Amino acid sequence: MVNARTSRAHAAAKVAEMRREQERRQRRRTLMVAGGSVAVVLLLALALVGAKLAGVGSGKSAKTTAAASSLTTSLSSASAGLMSLGAGSSADPPAQIKAPVMKADGKPRVLYVGAEYCPFCAAQRWSVAVALGRFGTWSGLGQTSSSASDVYPNTPTLSFHGAKLTSSYISFTGVETTTNQPLAGGGYQALDSLTSADAALVQKYNAAPYVPSGAAGSIPFIDIGGTYVSSGAAFTPQLLANKTQAQVAAALKDPKDPIAQAVGGSANVLTAAVCRVTGGQPAAVCTAPGIQAAATKLGHAG
Repeated sequence: MVNARTSRAHAAAKVAEMRREQERRQRRRTLMVAGGSVAVVLLLALALVGAKLAGVGSGKSAKTTAAASSLTTSLSSASAGLMSLGAGSSADPPAQIKAPVMKADGKPRVLYVGAEYCPFCAAQRWSVAVALGRFGTWSGLGQTSSSASDVYPNTPTLSFHGAKLTSSYISFTGVETTTNQPLAGGGYQALDSLTSADAALVQKYNAAPYVPSGAAGSIPFIDIGGTYVSSGAAFTPQLLANKTQAQVAAALKDPKDPIAQAVGGSANVLTAAVCRVTGGQPAAVCTAPGIQAAATKLGHAG
């Protein structure tokens, strides 16, 4: 019992530190909407100074490549076992909002907005990929790492640039605003752009009271059917430090692994939110005890 309490306290402390780090980074990052796109603008000088003070390296970021078939197979095979974890060790669940229902092709639409350089996006993509993979089949996923010169450098991850989710239940829009490749003058190479409608949606709902004030404007931003939104990561990217994509995927097969507890727990909460907008379909997923338990963590916002 004491060990369990100690473990929970340790996890809570890690999450609190991650949120403080996100807020520190957010003070140096402004999410600006202009010309129908979202640009992540860094105050480069402050970011570089902060990175050096934090001991962040300045190595080269690996370019994005197509995800290995073995990686996507591992994610799919680990998904069922992760359902038993409930919310696991994840934090900051999506909050329900009052907004127009968001659909595409007659199905609830999930919008993800991130950037390949972003370490918090790098962590959360694993959960998004696992969660949405329960509602369809992924194709075109990339694999990459976060920036080598940001906090939590080279966090192993996936990329939704060019990725498609074939699903009978939901539609998916994945936007990666930049690569992880720095520009000589500062910032990162541009990648995907939001439509003007989605840019307006992000500007409105990636702000208080819809997301916590400390997370407002952060990425990744996720909108689930116009019903649930979240901003930032549900666990610290530090959990994935010095891992390869294959090692992260392997860890997800062991429900006792801290990586599985975090990624799987967050995936289950996201799954529960998606189930709310699909009317509980598919039933085999949405009625699973672990998903039902994770659903109790969903919050409410403005």
